Amino acid sequence: MPSRRLEQNLSPCERAERPKAPDRMPPSVILSQAELDDALHLLRFRDRALVDALLAVAGPPPLRARRADFAGLVWIVASQQLSRASANAVYGRLIALLPDLDSRSFRAADDEELRACGLSAPKLRCLKELAAEVEDRGLDFDSFSTMKPEPVRERLLSIVGIGPWTAEIFLLFCLGLPDAWPSGDLALQEAVRIALRLHARPKQCEMDKLGERWRPWRGVAARLLWAYYGVIEKPPSLKHGKRRKERRSERMDRSGAARAAGVSKGKA
Repeated sequence: MPSRRLEQNLSPCERAERPKAPDRMPPSVILSQAELDDALHLLRFRDRALVDALLAVAGPPPLRARRADFAGLVWIVASQQLSRASANAVYGRLIALLPDLDSRSFRAADDEELRACGLSAPKLRCLKELAAEVEDRGLDFDSFSTMKPEPVRERLLSIVGIGPWTAEIFLLFCLGLPDAWPSGDLALQEAVRIALRLHARPKQCEMDKLGERWRPWRGVAARLLWAYYGVIEKPPSLKHGKRRKERRSERMDRSGAARAAGVSKGKA
């Protein structure tokens, strides 16, 4: 079990040593593993002790890039408040139903079939509204790559059902912006609490202040903190589910043994 204590026993020489900044230009977006590696090195240049401690536990974070289009935003909305496995299952069923998964096909799809894929009523309403924004009101995902983050954020927030978390996750994983900071994410808040050894989980306003230490690489810090949290913490529901499976398996084993014993007695 990885230790939650992140303080490192560094010698004075090690504390004085700072990682060298990369020779090439820092990435303006993170859409490849090489760009994420460069950005992680730059984050380490700003906060070496913490980054090294997190990497020692979790290793480098995965890229998890998504397309900056309708399908990418569908993935984000569908994954809200779900485990990664459940989110992947819902998205997989949507792709099976709508292989193209664009605004036109989604808008034309039957609501019952979409709900059968695992979309809740609020998520379905949000995504139908998103499809209408594209088809009727000229929402242009291609234009986002040339816009500054704030106008993109404001445009997304103007859509019914899209909130700050969804907008920040789109900026981070779909547009690859290295400084996107989803400060309202509960898992990220808990990761920060553990990593910085805080007494309580920081609120969103506190997260905004804490994130300043990693600017302009807050999105890279978020990726690393999520990876760290995924290693040290398993959701209680998964733990309980595993125990239930183990108990069910034990009961089945005992039942099978009892039946076997009964058959043996009958044959004897």
